[in-house]
Amino acid sequence: MKNITYIYNMMPVLFGVLFSLATSCEREPSDDTRFATFSANPEVFIDNFSAGLDYGPFDGAYADAFSIDSENKYSGTTSMRFDVPAFGEGYVGAFFFVDAPRDLSGFDALTFYAKSSQSADINEIGFGVNNYNDSKYQVSAKDLKITTQWKKYIIPIPDPSKLFAETGLLWLAEGAENETDESGYTFWFDDIKYEKLGTIAQPQPAIMAGENVNVSTFNGTTINVSDLTQTFNLGSGDNMTTYIAPSYFDFMSSNPEIASIDEFGNISVRKAGLSKITAILAGVEAKGSLVLESSGDFTAAPNPTNDAANVISIFSDAYTNAPVDYYNGYWAPFQTTQGQNDVTINGNNIISYTDLNFVGIQFSEPTINASAMTNLRLDVYTSETLDTSDYLKIQIVDLNSETTGEYTVPVSDLASNTWTSLDIPLANFAGLSSTSSLYQIIFVTDATITSMLVDNIYLYQ
Repeated sequence: MKNITYIYNMMPVLFGVLFSLATSCEREPSDDTRFATFSANPEVFIDNFSAGLDYGPFDGAYADAFSIDSENKYSGTTSMRFDVPAFGEGYVGAFFFVDAPRDLSGFDALTFYAKSSQSADINEIGFGVNNYNDSKYQVSAKDLKITTQWKKYIIPIPDPSKLFAETGLLWLAEGAENETDESGYTFWFDDIKYEKLGTIAQPQPAIMAGENVNVSTFNGTTINVSDLTQTFNLGSGDNMTTYIAPSYFDFMSSNPEIASIDEFGNISVRKAGLSKITAILAGVEAKGSLVLESSGDFTAAPNPTNDAANVISIFSDAYTNAPVDYYNGYWAPFQTTQGQNDVTINGNNIISYTDLNFVGIQFSEPTINASAMTNLRLDVYTSETLDTSDYLKIQIVDLNSETTGEYTVPVSDLASNTWTSLDIPLANFAGLSSTSSLYQIIFVTDATITSMLVDNIYLYQ
């Protein structure tokens, strides 16, 4: 899967909807009273923008990516055209929105026709990204395969009843991740609209990628439910899985006094004990759960004391971090590790890994020149009992030299239920011939250690 970062910042927009209901203290509205509703116009693009539709490119997107094409179309007179630039020249990234909300609750899918100048896949496409930066009901289909022939595509709505006032009608992001990735091609969309197909069936919602995940945690932890999906059968025999915003779900905590959760999937751990997070989507129980076991108050990792002028930080609240692609690449098919930099405990940002066998942190844009650095420093916290067969291998990969250095932390240097500060000379990473273009740090335990907190990862001189 390609990794594309897109950030959009729009000027604040004053948006108000005034409902005037003529009532008095002496008379309630009758059963025949009709309250104001929004337009149920299903059209997004049929030969042209539908009424009120606007276009907003994401920050960093290729400026000339979008146009309206009268030469290539599925039907009618025009289509939407997107030109994907070569690697390093930006990406296609945009959202199409209306200021006046639409009532989409009567439809069950976004549909459109698409084709491309070559076989390709669109990194992400969906709806629910709007002009107000809330994207409460965002939906994403990932790696949507397109060909050189026009074909109809369907993106199901997870729960239509939620979309009675939606402004984000379409969004997409596509671009080349590297020089050999697909680029320099064109794709077209046509007849984009919402439909009531009646063939969207067999809902299979899931949280935590459908797994039952157990996490050891502490009081004051803030963590998010992740890997939220909805899968439907489209009636053709094909299943379609989309990645969806938390607000589509109704979340439940088995013990809210220990861990509470809001509609956005944000969990707050309040006191020691056990609580299980589950969810329902449109009356269907979601597969997967998150069991949180808080052991009580949390002691933060030691505060780093190295001079910031001599530090290149990968992850630390104490320093300005270098750009990082990700803290978990979820490398298929053999990685089991869950979690990343998505935990905050009493204001401290923490990396939390569970089901750990191996995991990679990548920083490729740009790579890190650590030629002047001498040591790798990090803090780790293991919450399980350690024995002599357990180990933690740390690998550092240099891109230009194509070499990997490896250092195995002796189990005697680790401790259970406490922070361990590791300070490792880069010279101890056997096999690493250069540090001028570092781009990955990899942790390997082969499941001998399955749960680990990490903080303050940095190189220093």
